[in-house]
Amino acid sequence: MSDAFTKPFTKAEMDAMRATLRDEEGLTRRFWGKLRRVGGRIPFAEDLVAAFYCARDPSTPNRVRLVLLGAVAYFVLPTDAVADLLPLIGFADDAAVLAAAITQVAGSITEEHRARAREILQAE
Repeated sequence: MSDAFTKPFTKAEMDAMRATLRDEEGLTRRFWGKLRRVGGRIPFAEDLVAAFYCARDPSTPNRVRLVLLGAVAYFVLPTDAVADLLPLIGFADDAAVLAAAITQVAGSITEEHRARAREILQAE
């Protein structure tokens, strides 16, 4: 497995994620902006959008929200372990972080969150 998936986050990455989580409105803007730019190139777009909707759902427990918002924040970071501009592997680290987050909170992402994700992605 690549070091990008096994090494801990750097201090700069953790600081950037913390700052992003403190500004949920900004996170939302950056999330939708990046998704519009790259959504067609990432095979995990539905999971990502469903996780976003779950994190924004007021009925979602705070611990689950934080886990998912952390994964979304990692997706929108301008710098991460593997540059998103690299063909094929550029989003592999984002997918791994998202998969790990979803594994931790899988029962919280409902069919309603997934249906909303499918709707928004089909509209794009």
